[in-house]
Amino acid sequence: MIQRINVCGVPVDILKQENLEQEILEILAKPGAKQIMFLSVWNLLKARHKNDYAEALKSADLIIPISKSILQGAKFLKRDIPVRYNPFDAVITILSILENHFKTLYLLGGNRKTLLQTESNLHVTYPELRIVGRCVGYFSKNAEADVIQAIYKAQPSLVLVSEGIKEKDLWAYHRKNQFSSSIFLYYRDAFGIFSSRIQRVNPKTFEKGHEMMVEVLHNPFKIFMIFPFMWYSLVLLWYKIRKK
Repeated sequence: MIQRINVCGVPVDILKQENLEQEILEILAKPGAKQIMFLSVWNLLKARHKNDYAEALKSADLIIPISKSILQGAKFLKRDIPVRYNPFDAVITILSILENHFKTLYLLGGNRKTLLQTESNLHVTYPELRIVGRCVGYFSKNAEADVIQAIYKAQPSLVLVSEGIKEKDLWAYHRKNQFSSSIFLYYRDAFGIFSSRIQRVNPKTFEKGHEMMVEVLHNPFKIFMIFPFMWYSLVLLWYKIRKK
């Protein structure tokens, strides 16, 4: 069902949206802790080096590309072209799948106000999705053992991880041996959008691949993100020449 290719030496999964439900259920059926990761072009560049992020990506059960540049890179290198997902749309689709199959959810991250508002809104939107626990982010190192124990005992189908978790995707990867089940999915803006504190990117803007322009409008310093994009173009060219 999943086809795993590589773009510039980094794994990327091809999964059609109509097959997402079956794949989520298959991942859930696997023993132990599992992980779904969203892949942006900036994280792709990071994963080209030998580091924990690269290892986490290789071991992930599903790698979902969210940057249009990754699709363009795959096409440039004459690879099969992946399906790009809007990360928030992917999250709500996964939650709908879990609700339809009477699965459970654990919320990890955000501050208390954001977390409680997120939980309240999710109860309204997904009434059959049982939330079996929640924990705010920004917790101290001393409190981490209690957080891990709480998730271990709850054994949720999905742990949705949002802002306030310093290690982001790597939090679950570094601790996967401490969990007996659960899919872990990190999306920084998830709770902010669910609590209406953050406005989601317009779907048309995302479809055009212009979501970075919105971020630049909010934070002009992000204009410097053009330099990693230029580096990505050079890396693609190098891979193209090397192949020839």
